[in-house]
Amino acid sequence: MALRIKDDVDLKELEKFGFINNKFYPLSYTKKVYLKNENDDKNFYHINKKTKIIKLTRLDGELDNTLYDLIQAGLVEKVEE
Repeated sequence: MALRIKDDVDLKELEKFGFINNKFYPLSYTKKVYLKNENDDKNFYHINKKTKIIKLTRLDGELDNTLYDLIQAGLVEKVEE
């Protein structure tokens, strides 16, 4: 099971949540979150522009509020991979 951005959502909406259209990752929107805790935990999100699948490629420990905020805004759905 995976989380993805719904088909009817314009990916530019992700910019409201801190995602950027990064030139180093041209096929995805990305977001880096530095939690600034004692372990200096980081979360790194990729959202593929074509599939809209959300991947959390680095999770050191704590999870930030990004996924929760996207879900609360009604932008996310569960899909089978």
